[in-house]
Amino acid sequence: MTDSHDDGRSADRHDDRECASDCRSDERSDASTPDAGTERSYLTDGGRDTDDTNAEDVDAAPAGAATDEVDEEMSEEEAQELIEEIERKRSFAGPAAILVSAIAIAFSLFQVWLAARGFEFQAELPFVGEVGFGALQLLQVNAVHVAFGLVLAFLLFPPTTGDGAIARRLAAVVPALGDRLGDDNPVTRAAVGARRVVRWLAVDPERERVTPIDAVFVVCAAATAAYMVFEFDEIQQLRVLGLEAGRSVAQYLGPQGPFAAATNVIPLGEIVGVLPFSDVAYAYVLGVVGVLLVLEATRRSLGVYLMLIVASFIVYARYGYLIPGSAPLVGVLSIPEGSWANIVQNLWYNTENGVFGIPVTVSVQFIYIFILFGAFLEMSGAGQWFIDLAYAATGTRRGGPAKASILASGFMGTISGSSIANTVTTGAFTIPLMKKSGYRPEFAGGVEASASSGGQILPPVMGAAAFLMIEFIGVPFSDIIIAATIPAVVFFFGVWVMVHLEAVRADIGGLDASDVVAVPKHLRKGWFYLVPILLLLYFLLVERLTVARSAWYTLVAIMALIAGVAAYNRRTRVPLVGSIAALLLAQFVSFLLTGVGVVDAATGGAEGGMAPAAAASAAAGDLGTVVVLVSLAFLVVRRQTESPLMDLDPAVDETSERLSGAVGLPRLADLSATRYAAFLGKSLDSGARTATEVVIAVAAAGIIPGVVSATGLGPNLTALIKAVAAGSIVLLLLFTAIASIILGMGMPTTVTYIILVSLLGPAIAQSSDIPLLAAHLFILYFGVIADITPPVAVAAYAASGIARSDPFKTGIEAFSLSLNKAIVPFAFALTPGILLLRGRGADARVITFADVADVGWFVPEVVIPVAGVFVGVVGLGVTVIGHLYGPADRSDRALFAASAFLLMAPMLVLNAFTDLTGAVGLLENFGDPVVVDVAMRFVGGALFGALVLQNRRSADEEAEATAVSASD
Repeated sequence: MTDSHDDGRSADRHDDRECASDCRSDERSDASTPDAGTERSYLTDGGRDTDDTNAEDVDAAPAGAATDEVDEEMSEEEAQELIEEIERKRSFAGPAAILVSAIAIAFSLFQVWLAARGFEFQAELPFVGEVGFGALQLLQVNAVHVAFGLVLAFLLFPPTTGDGAIARRLAAVVPALGDRLGDDNPVTRAAVGARRVVRWLAVDPERERVTPIDAVFVVCAAATAAYMVFEFDEIQQLRVLGLEAGRSVAQYLGPQGPFAAATNVIPLGEIVGVLPFSDVAYAYVLGVVGVLLVLEATRRSLGVYLMLIVASFIVYARYGYLIPGSAPLVGVLSIPEGSWANIVQNLWYNTENGVFGIPVTVSVQFIYIFILFGAFLEMSGAGQWFIDLAYAATGTRRGGPAKASILASGFMGTISGSSIANTVTTGAFTIPLMKKSGYRPEFAGGVEASASSGGQILPPVMGAAAFLMIEFIGVPFSDIIIAATIPAVVFFFGVWVMVHLEAVRADIGGLDASDVVAVPKHLRKGWFYLVPILLLLYFLLVERLTVARSAWYTLVAIMALIAGVAAYNRRTRVPLVGSIAALLLAQFVSFLLTGVGVVDAATGGAEGGMAPAAAASAAAGDLGTVVVLVSLAFLVVRRQTESPLMDLDPAVDETSERLSGAVGLPRLADLSATRYAAFLGKSLDSGARTATEVVIAVAAAGIIPGVVSATGLGPNLTALIKAVAAGSIVLLLLFTAIASIILGMGMPTTVTYIILVSLLGPAIAQSSDIPLLAAHLFILYFGVIADITPPVAVAAYAASGIARSDPFKTGIEAFSLSLNKAIVPFAFALTPGILLLRGRGADARVITFADVADVGWFVPEVVIPVAGVFVGVVGLGVTVIGHLYGPADRSDRALFAASAFLLMAPMLVLNAFTDLTGAVGLLENFGDPVVVDVAMRFVGGALFGALVLQNRRSADEEAEATAVSASD
């Protein structure tokens, strides 16, 4: 494995992490915090106690515990640097930084418009009338969406840093020529000149400049979107007649294209005519260029591994017909011969499959707006508030810092959804405190990586893959939230159990009570951070609004809340609240009498009165806008307004200072209005940067189902998988789990999900009665596990950079702590009641109150399995940690593991056993599956209870013996 820009993103992570860690260690001479100088609420003195560990602490700490240096907390800048090193992103300054931010903000504003107004790009303005560009079609919107992602990918990720394996080999050519031919030889000098040109064109070792090749790719990406937007009529014709029927490159760039007027001055047609592809259809060339741009952006941002997988499917679509249909086993992969023109048309000019297929459509409609929701919530300061809340709730408990890490990572998961970002953001604070309390560095990093990886499976936001399920299986997002809740809680509970057992084993305590603020006090300071999440759940589960509409309303709520908080203090609270109430009352009256709002009524847009209830509802819909406008008015009029409740992310304050310094008015940075404007801009910017990799991922991954659909490979592949599995659902699930982990190593979970759903989803659905939702969640879970599975455990390696621990050992710890995440999917796939689903196969549905009232079904199918899973993870925790009340030897741990499997997934054990006995012609059916399931769980529970009593008795006897020995 080598560098991501040359030979795979997973390359050199181990060395990079050690280098990053070692380089930072010399820079941290004093404790720094993510928000230096800002009050933090969980410590009573208002700041974080990151002073060097005193001699008494060192003496009391176990061997290998944190020293002065390693206990220091990573600063915000250092955490951001670590993320950029892992993701290989550029760090710009000056005009380039402004350009990238402007494009990112434009991308977010485009998506905000789509969420608020749909595909209609026109609006009615007071005193002006209707303005806009008309409506765009889905293909056009998707093309603009991907083009934005491509442009940002080429700006944020360098073509190469020159340190990959291929680059190192090429770099050795010139010295070798010099040694053999001499430095003055013309060949050597020509090679030196060529090297200089290549470095100027594409090499960016410091990740700080835009190379010429980047500029070319940016222009090409923009051209693909421009053609989709302005030549859509031609595209519609070509989708019927074929790409060859379109204008040639010479015609489009000459007298028959958008540059026709310029041909009177510059003979563009003649200039382009000398190119070898001038007679080829422009739509075909642009499609080829577009697909190649997606592959290049994939290589840069996601690694060569995924790029090669996608490229291999494209090559297969063209040359798969060469596979003999009569060949044993692989003959089913033979496909009809296709032309490059048809392949490009299917991959580039299609919204059903290909680059602009379902994955990109889901990104446009759902994923991006939720990423933006997370960015707004994070920049509002909610991330740090949730971390502080976790410490306020659990800091004084045994092993409190580790338990707080689990809670904080769960909270952050609702904001981030990215394992790496969650690990670094939360771990920068939690890992040093875990080490200081006595946890081993590898264990501390493993806890953070394990808990952070759970963000993608934790409702209500989850990861991008959860939104893809909406389109792939056609279920409401509310059903996905309900189904995913219990497994997610089980996972976090399992990690909680393990860190508690480790704390008991190593005698690790918690923070001093005097260092922790009371939860009620902390809630009073930042209760409003909970409002957006509660609103999101209300819109999704109670109002049953669409995902996009729910996210948009919640986004407006965040902007309104922060605006109100910025303008609120003891002096302004009465006039502020009064003004908001008065304007809302005016809106209500206006709707009641004229049917429109105050502004429309004043400009002559009255349409007739509304009923009181309808008028109240319409006025309430404008609450967010009213709060923002009134609050901004207060901030502008009272420029020196203090905002005691506003505690924005440090990145926002840094942006505010930079903007104020750029205009030569540094005092502006202290104004609440400036900080609020910086909050909006930074949130839009951050959201786009975070979404870039997701957009590229779904665009690239969409090619694979496009090829499967266009070539007719799907049914043949399903038949092959079913034949290999030999009718065994256990083997099929094992194949899926292993494929998910292997494919997901160093690859985004979203991509893993799309690929495996396309390849294995139909086989699972046709070979078993597993509900579709359960099958898709199964794939998602194992895709998430890949982030913490060595040897390419990206989240664990990020944690090791903070913990200064061995990356591989940290990955082992993270995987061990997440072991229940590997068993629970088998449990809910074979027992859907754990997902609160009733029924099998396509008939499965989320349970209702009527199902709960059906005790004969609800108790054995839901209550007992759910209880068994929760008890089982405790047994699994003892298996991993080797301690309960006292130490557990190997035989006890093996028995605890057996009890855990019987409690959590008895049907997995039963199906595996029946597969074996059936294969040799013995018993294949043990009776009613529900009865057998319950019986096996009771056996597991009895075994677990006996082991617990034995362990407790042994621990008590050891304690008594120790007490007697001490007294003697």
